[in-house]
Amino acid sequence: MLTPILDHSSKQPLYEQIYHHIRGEMEAGRLRAGERLPSKRALAAHLKVGVITVEGAYSQLLAEGYLRSEPKRGFFVQPLEALPTSPPACRPIPSAAELAVSPPFQYDFSTSRVDTGLFPFATWAKLMREVLSAREAALLSSTHPQGSPELRRAIAEHLYRFRGIQADSEQVVVGAGSEYLIGLLVQLLGREGGYGVENPGYTKPARIFASNGAQVVPLPLDGQGLRVDALEAAPVRVAHVTPAHHFPMGIIMPVTRRKALLAWAMECRERYIIEDDYDSEYRFSGRPIPALQSLDGGERVIYLNTFAKSLAPSLRISYMVLPPHLLERYRRELRFYSSTVPAFEQYALALFMERGHFERHLSRTRIRYKARREALLAAAKETGLLKVGAFSGGDAGLHLLLRLHDCRSEAELAALAAKAGVGVAPLDGCYLTPPPPNQDPCLILGYTRTPPEAMEPALRRLKSVWNF
Repeated sequence: MLTPILDHSSKQPLYEQIYHHIRGEMEAGRLRAGERLPSKRALAAHLKVGVITVEGAYSQLLAEGYLRSEPKRGFFVQPLEALPTSPPACRPIPSAAELAVSPPFQYDFSTSRVDTGLFPFATWAKLMREVLSAREAALLSSTHPQGSPELRRAIAEHLYRFRGIQADSEQVVVGAGSEYLIGLLVQLLGREGGYGVENPGYTKPARIFASNGAQVVPLPLDGQGLRVDALEAAPVRVAHVTPAHHFPMGIIMPVTRRKALLAWAMECRERYIIEDDYDSEYRFSGRPIPALQSLDGGERVIYLNTFAKSLAPSLRISYMVLPPHLLERYRRELRFYSSTVPAFEQYALALFMERGHFERHLSRTRIRYKARREALLAAAKETGLLKVGAFSGGDAGLHLLLRLHDCRSEAELAALAAKAGVGVAPLDGCYLTPPPPNQDPCLILGYTRTPPEAMEPALRRLKSVWNF
């Protein structure tokens, strides 16, 4: 008969003490597979406890698979698999440092980051406190699937004032990052017909299209952006473009090319253009160039933008503007998706825009980033780097392209720079096809993370490590 020593003064219930005793006996091999246990009544009488106490222990053992019950026969011990005495050999879990996108550089010319020191923390914190006190109930409720009406109104007003886009707030869809919205667009537009992407270009949209089952067609560029003649000859129904400031070449698409692109889309009812306006807020001379969507009279352009460059990538807030007929299709087919941006951030951002803070923030950061761009170009001249290379990229955006007169590969030059503590990216990484042969190596330099006074020492270090 089983005889566990029960402690009636313990905080652990008696049924748990019986459970642990029987389980321990089984795991030690003292209760063998197939052995029959005492009935609930017999064990309860033996231990001087209630039948319900024993029943609780047996029920837990049954639920975990230690026992099996046979009607009118009782409870029997189940065979246990032998546990390994040591874990099998496996790949070690990578550390956080090994998972990092890139090592920390002393001089970081990454294009994926912004200067967090320019973020308006005090203003943002004040608005968040206001949201907490004024919208307690709303914060705990689901927001509209397309995003909060307040934020969508603020976005629509901003687009009208600064991008020339006349769109109702109902056409705006807010999502957690452009990647999420692009995935929705593939579902909305369909996977058939081919998706054309700029080559070279930002490669993530191409990967998202492909992962959603769409055929991706790389399309070449010329000095005015995406070549429409190549687009017309390709099996493409949807084109993803960055007309305001091409990544990474920096091309600003002229109005003649934009109209040719729109003419291509108008030739077929199921053709669309996804206009990715990712850093259009940063134009440093002349008047802002109207968005491609503002020229669209046939509901062919889907406008896409993000707050990643203007505020911070970690906010994960992007948005798209759907043409009216696509909005109807979206609400009919995809409105079951819940909003992916927390209500807290949506209400805070809406207030930030409504009260003019966003406009003032853009003005401040535009001045700071322009100063860094000018410092980079001045440092290139001062260090003599312009004697062996040239910068290009248009008077807009947050990066420049450095083309070098050198026979070494872009990968070798970038590796030498990294070894010297300077982070730059090779242009080769932006191609979906093999890059053209025999062209000068090009490197991409974002300047948002490097202060003006650091530009010259950074370029001197590059010049030194590259032996120019």
